[in-house]
Amino acid sequence: MTHPKKNDTVSLAFLGKLDNGDIFISVEEKEPLQTQIGNSDLPPTVEDTLIQMTVGEVRKIRIPPEEGFGPRQKVLVQTIDNQSMVDTLQPKPGMILSLKVDKEGVEEKVPATVISVEGSQVTVDYNHPLAGHHLTYELKLLAIQ
Repeated sequence: MTHPKKNDTVSLAFLGKLDNGDIFISVEEKEPLQTQIGNSDLPPTVEDTLIQMTVGEVRKIRIPPEEGFGPRQKVLVQTIDNQSMVDTLQPKPGMILSLKVDKEGVEEKVPATVISVEGSQVTVDYNHPLAGHHLTYELKLLAIQ
């Protein structure tokens, strides 16, 4: 039986779920993900699992937040006082806005999820929606190239 090793390209199908059962990603066998082992595209636990698998094998693994999308950071939840944004965009909780932020002197657009709107005060969350979540993956190794 052959196992993938570092620098091998593998094809895999997988399903990603949260602890509550919600599916956050699904990669089907008919359109598999192709990636190279060792190029840091995948979390270390996923790569460590893949190099123990054989073609056709299915395994389930759980990834902690630190290895997935990171822990939730309270500092990334901010309230913006901007009446023109409220008037123009009419933000509502759950909306994802593209907001400009200054990163080391360079203005960039980043996504932020609206948490609440009270008058001209808009509370947004810059955390990735999957930050703070444990992620469960069901992996199927389809091929080793």
